[in-house]
Amino acid sequence: MWLAVVLLGGVLVSLAMVASRGGAARHPLIVASMPYWNIAHGTSAVLGHARAVNEVSPWMYGLSASGRIDTQYPASQAAAVSADIQRLRGAGQRVVPTIANITGGRWAYQPVARMLHSPALMARHVAAIVALVQRHHYAGIDIDYEDLRAGDRLVFSGFIAQLAHALHARGKVLSVAVFAKTSNAGTDQRNLAQDYAAIGRAADQVRLMAYDYHWATSPPGPVAPVGWVRQVLHYAKTQIPAAKIVLGVPLYGYDWAGGHGTGISWLQALRLSRQYHVRPEYDARSQAPWFRYTGPGGREHTVWFENAASSRAKFDLARGAGIGGVYLWMYGYEDAATWAGLHQALPTSGPHALAAARAVP
Repeated sequence: MWLAVVLLGGVLVSLAMVASRGGAARHPLIVASMPYWNIAHGTSAVLGHARAVNEVSPWMYGLSASGRIDTQYPASQAAAVSADIQRLRGAGQRVVPTIANITGGRWAYQPVARMLHSPALMARHVAAIVALVQRHHYAGIDIDYEDLRAGDRLVFSGFIAQLAHALHARGKVLSVAVFAKTSNAGTDQRNLAQDYAAIGRAADQVRLMAYDYHWATSPPGPVAPVGWVRQVLHYAKTQIPAAKIVLGVPLYGYDWAGGHGTGISWLQALRLSRQYHVRPEYDARSQAPWFRYTGPGGREHTVWFENAASSRAKFDLARGAGIGGVYLWMYGYEDAATWAGLHQALPTSGPHALAAARAVP
C-alpha cells in the first residue's frame, strides 16, 4: 500500500472474495485498512457501512532502527486508537493490522534488510510478529515492506514463507502488499524484490498496489488508468491463485503544480473545482476525472483524482477478471456514491453476492 508518508490521511478499504487458505471463494470479504492518523474517521465509515465490512487492517505498526516492531502513532494517541479498535471489535470486525517498514515517519530499508539477511534476526522477527498477533488477539497480520532491492528477492520470499507457516500453525492469516507490475522484472529493483509466485504460494491475500501510475514527482496523469490495471491483473493471474489476488483501488488523487503533486482526497478535489469554478472532465480512456485551474499568483495546477465512476470501472474490471476482490485505499473522504457502486458490482450479501462468489474460480 505504497503512498509517501507525507500524504498523511487515508483509509484503505479492501474487498476480497477470498476463502480460507487454498479453498474456494465463499463471499466477498471487505477489509478496511485505516492509517492511524485517520482511524477515527475510518472507524466511523466502517461502522456506517457495517454490513459491507467484516475485517479491518489498521495501518499503525512500524519498525525501530534496530528492527523492533513499534507503533507509528505517538503515545498521546494510544488511548484513542485503542478505543477505535475496540469499537470495531464490538461491531464484529476481524482485526488484521498492518506492519510497514516505517522508521521515524519515513520508509526505511536497513531495518528490514538486516533482518532478511540474518537467519537469527529473521527467526526473531517472525516470533515477534506471531507474539504481537496472539497478545492482541488479532486474526492475522498484513506485511507492507516496501522499496526492497533485487538482491532481497529470495530472502524476502523465504521470510514470507516462514511467517506464513508460523501464523497458519496458530490459525492466523497473512496478507502481503506488493507493488503492481506487468512482468517479473517490472520497472525497478523493488519490483524484482517481490516474487509474485512465491508470495502467492505462502500468503492468504496478495494485495496488488495498482495505483500511483502517476505520482507526486511524475508528470500529471491518472493514478490508476484502467488499461494499465488490466495489464497488472493479467500478469498477476499468471503467478498467483486468482482467489488470493486483492486489487488495490485508490480513492485519492494529486494536485500538480511546479513539477510536484500533492495528495488530495475526492472531497478536496471537489472543493478545489468549486472554488475555482471549473467543471471536472472525465477521461474515457483512463476512466478518471481531471481538471485544471489557476491558483494564487497565476500558478497553473492540474488535478487527477478518483470518484465513484472511476472506482466502479475498476470494481467491474476486478469482477470480470475473476480475482479474489479489491481493496480501496482512501486518502480521506471518498465519493459517497462509491459505496453504492461497490455494492452493485461486488455485493456482500443476498443472491447477487452468491453469484459473485461463484464467479471466482
